[in-house]
Amino acid sequence: MEVEKMREQPPLQSKCRILDSRCALNDLYPITRLTQKLDVLNMSSSSKIDKECPYTIEPVQPEDTEAVLAMLKTFFFKDEPLNTYLDLGECKDLEEYSMKPIKDNCSYKAVNNKGEIIGVYINGLIKRPSPTDTAKKSTCSHPKFQKILSLMDHVEENFNIFDLYPNEDVILDGKILSVDSNYRGLGIAGRLTERAYEYMRSNKISVYHVICSSQYSARVMEKLGFHEVYKLNYADYKVDGETVFKPAQPHVAIRVLVKEVDKSKSTL
Repeated sequence: MEVEKMREQPPLQSKCRILDSRCALNDLYPITRLTQKLDVLNMSSSSKIDKECPYTIEPVQPEDTEAVLAMLKTFFFKDEPLNTYLDLGECKDLEEYSMKPIKDNCSYKAVNNKGEIIGVYINGLIKRPSPTDTAKKSTCSHPKFQKILSLMDHVEENFNIFDLYPNEDVILDGKILSVDSNYRGLGIAGRLTERAYEYMRSNKISVYHVICSSQYSARVMEKLGFHEVYKLNYADYKVDGETVFKPAQPHVAIRVLVKEVDKSKSTL
């Protein structure tokens, strides 16, 4: 899962590991103010957007697919570190993969007063597999994107989120969080995340799961109260003895982070 770039670089850890810990339930707190502060760090001095610009948070609908893709092509795909390292370029398989979770009806968009999408949080649902289910390898026709899918398969093979949460049958999975760079400083990322928390409470879901391939995105999620439960250094992921990914610093690992939300509390 990815968000816009942050410049802070936390201490790096050297080993692939699973942190077998579960924090106490985190209460929903006013993350909008926090993300406003985070967004300001990335604001361009040339931005001409009125910082009081009104916007609304709405569910992403199937008919939004084209507009959402256009935004992600401009503000997300080209900056994701694995895409950049592989020089992925235009990739229909990536686009289909990114839009697939919309069918779960738990993704949200920020819309300005002109009807333009200025932020999006693509979410999906992870359901506990039955004992008879067998893992299926992800495949696609694009050889570079297949490398990314194979990495994701490797993470899933080595870390099962339901082992950490044996009492959960459904978990919310944050796929992509992205905000139009012209609209930073409005707390959009925070409000999109708050809306996802409301969905969790309404549907009795208590665990929010994200996979971060970028150190910037992992840092942002940690500031929003997420904590790490699994980490794989890119240097330790090899195929036929060869390291597959060597993205630029500070992106040294793929990480799984979670946040527990008390589903017994009412939505805000």
